Amino acid sequence: MPVTSPSSSVTAQDEVVAICRDLIRIDTSNYGDDSGPGERVAAEHVMGLLTEVGLDPELFESEPGRSSVVVRLEGSDRSRPALVLHGHLDVVPARAEDWSVDPFGAEEVDGLVWGRGAVDMKDMDAMILAVVRQMAREGRRPARDVVVAMFADEEAGGAKGARWAVDHRPELFEGATEAISEVGGFSVDVDGRRAYLLQTAEKGLSWLRLVADGRAGHGSQVNSDNAVTHLAEAVARLGRHPWPLQLTPTVRALLDGVAELTGLTYDAEDPAAVEALVAALGPASKFVGATLRNTTNPTQLTAGYKANVIPGSAEATVDGRFLPGHEDEFLSKVRELAGEHVTVTPLHHDQALEVPFSGALVDRMVDALVAEDPDAVVLPYTLSGGTDNKSLARLGIRGYGFAPLRLSPELDFAGMFHGVDERVPSDALRFGTRVLDRLLRDC
Repeated sequence: MPVTSPSSSVTAQDEVVAICRDLIRIDTSNYGDDSGPGERVAAEHVMGLLTEVGLDPELFESEPGRSSVVVRLEGSDRSRPALVLHGHLDVVPARAEDWSVDPFGAEEVDGLVWGRGAVDMKDMDAMILAVVRQMAREGRRPARDVVVAMFADEEAGGAKGARWAVDHRPELFEGATEAISEVGGFSVDVDGRRAYLLQTAEKGLSWLRLVADGRAGHGSQVNSDNAVTHLAEAVARLGRHPWPLQLTPTVRALLDGVAELTGLTYDAEDPAAVEALVAALGPASKFVGATLRNTTNPTQLTAGYKANVIPGSAEATVDGRFLPGHEDEFLSKVRELAGEHVTVTPLHHDQALEVPFSGALVDRMVDALVAEDPDAVVLPYTLSGGTDNKSLARLGIRGYGFAPLRLSPELDFAGMFHGVDERVPSDALRFGTRVLDRLLRDC
């Protein structure tokens, strides 16, 4: 049963934890092959939360069960460009036997909400919904039009969620020029100082299929054209390739800020100095360390059907991520490393993004954070993964990652993305609603 209170007197801070727990309890696992439950139940729940406070959202589907929800909030100044405030309803799968709690139980223990999606990204969904509900109850408008969207399918690249909406329902985002979503605005400890990482860039995505062809035959024979051997050599070259250090403008700005906070030397030409600055970010170094260079990680292998039969072909999947401005050279190097016996074809490919750490919206995000945490500093960073901002960018909408959470230094927040025992502090959720509320008043 839902734990969200229907009372009209509750505030966003009062109900955000309950909303988060309700969303986590709805299994929206996305396996990437349409075998999961889809987002319909969660989307209907979101519809109920919005209609209950007098809003008129729309639920639409790219195909049965793959559901997204959008509602436009009229702003005080409708002449200004609109802002898209978006989240996604799907989550990556969770194996219950790997967790110390039920991944869809949404338990609240010792001040933390546990469950798949607590970090990615039903926490932010809940903060958005809680703030929007409070604004609606109070009859309060945001500073400008805000398009609130909860998309399907982000965890598989968004083809059946944000990408579908952009391609088939672009009118939903009419007049929008900027967007806010995951993964940024969370705090890290830097030499005893709390710093919030505002995401202004994200690496490009290139999921690749490698196919090696060879001569089929008996496993007992000499075979110099073995497809499995060709594939294994290509996979090893890609997996072990020492991609060079390449610092983008966003990464350089982040390292400048870390150097100022720590007193460490920043020398962009010295890999050891760069790595020391990244290490100063603590658990967040997992995210940031992967943004210093392109990466290629083999993730799947398929070949053969019997021990004594050499197959005529073999396949592998590689998860490639490239830095903003480095797409062409990345793809060229991948093909070179794959070699002459291996064909490389894209499974899913999407652009890298980078926007300035400046402008009115950035100023308002920084102001909202500092108003709630006066001693904090705010730094830009690049996300090693991807978000639905990639899809919105096709409409010319500039995207930022800003899911504001004040976290304790010992919490390995970055490590819980797609990990086991995902959890988020309840106080961090309440903090986030205060920050988002300030932002929507002023943005």
